[in-house]
Amino acid sequence: MKIHREGHRMLAVLFFVLSLVNLGIIYFMPDKTLLSGVIILVSVILYGFVLQFFRNPQRIQNLSEAHVLCPADGKIVAIEEIEEDEYYKDRRMLVSVFMTPLNVHVNRFSIGGIVKYVKYHEGLYLVASHPKSSTQNERCTVVVENATGSVMLRQIAGYVARRIKTYCKEGMPAKQGGEFGFIKFGSRVDIILPIQSKVLVSLGDIVKGGITHIAEL
Repeated sequence: MKIHREGHRMLAVLFFVLSLVNLGIIYFMPDKTLLSGVIILVSVILYGFVLQFFRNPQRIQNLSEAHVLCPADGKIVAIEEIEEDEYYKDRRMLVSVFMTPLNVHVNRFSIGGIVKYVKYHEGLYLVASHPKSSTQNERCTVVVENATGSVMLRQIAGYVARRIKTYCKEGMPAKQGGEFGFIKFGSRVDIILPIQSKVLVSLGDIVKGGITHIAEL
């Protein structure tokens, strides 16, 4: 299993701390076999949980110039028309993907093209499934444009996830399905599409980043 680079330092520190704790328990509590066994088991489970959160599976991506790929793993929690007032200044179609701590948290470009806009916004930490989290929470907006159209991707921090990482910059090329960011510990990614786009998913659908086709431009 490949581990995302965002997790390397945290996993190393956690392994060191848990190792010290467990070695201390074994040394100072040699006769309390049951208690030490429970603590060791809890440590293994905790480390396994954090380890799976930072997994970065290699996938055979379902690339298509005619389609918008899902940028993240999770569940479709919103499909609606909105007034987009940050970049486009017009009516757009919004599709939102909610990620739990159990999902892969790599964020991928939905279309290929050129990164036209990148903007980080400070904000609140409402639960990511809250309707107002899209415009009021800490977030980073990325717009990618090609000859077919333009798509906005918005990484949104949640109540638990308070660290957004965005790797792309304005003017750089975007490869469909390529990684552009990472959000730690559960959050949400919005896909803002041209109003005439044909949405291919429904509320409640479970989707995968770089594989599921979200819409046709």
